[in-house]
Amino acid sequence: MFKDFYTQSGDLVVISAMQASRFAKGVAGDYNPIHNPDARRFCVPGDLLFALVLERFGLWQQMEFRFTNMVGADTPLCFRETDDGVVQVCDEQGKCYLTATRSGDVTHDAAAIDAFTRCYVAFSGKNFPHYLKPLMETHGVMFNPKRPLVIYDSMGFKLERLDAQAPGLELTDSSLTVQGKRADARLEFSIQSGGQAVGVGSKKLVVSGLCDYDHEQMNAIVAEFYRLKAAYESGGA
Repeated sequence: MFKDFYTQSGDLVVISAMQASRFAKGVAGDYNPIHNPDARRFCVPGDLLFALVLERFGLWQQMEFRFTNMVGADTPLCFRETDDGVVQVCDEQGKCYLTATRSGDVTHDAAAIDAFTRCYVAFSGKNFPHYLKPLMETHGVMFNPKRPLVIYDSMGFKLERLDAQAPGLELTDSSLTVQGKRADARLEFSIQSGGQAVGVGSKKLVVSGLCDYDHEQMNAIVAEFYRLKAAYESGGA
């Protein structure tokens, strides 16, 4: 499903900066500069790790993901299960980047996993500006325009069934809790299929380096987002 976005080296998975960037832009619609190959603080999108966990271990009715560290380019990664069934994504030194717990029924149907993964990742790609900008504006804060940093903290979902055709995600609620120079953003969503609700979920993001909201600077950041999107879609970036 997502084999173009990593290289298998024995039991290890290696994700290059270019592969990660292509996934962020081409699959998730995510133009966060932290996923640009030349970014000083480059990191692999958490959504790509999420996709690879589902690809390897299946889609479960209830899953919880915790992102504990940022993955740099070309880091050899091991996807493994602990004795108690927790999935871990770690490097060769044992540093853990993601943990996933799961329960309920499971499907390994490639089409079902691919459909769910893509609909979730597309929803996740709208973190900014679609969901975060209104939250930050309401609370009068924003990330540092020179070093925008939004970090994936955790996410989870519960599915009533695993055979949903063409699922889609809809934002149902959102909140921002400001704590000094950082804020926790929580996004709640429903999972739909054929006009019916088939599940619910939520995700948490951490916004760092907060400063006072500046409409002019934020408008410039949003304009740059859409410029990068247009350039990518036209084959220019």
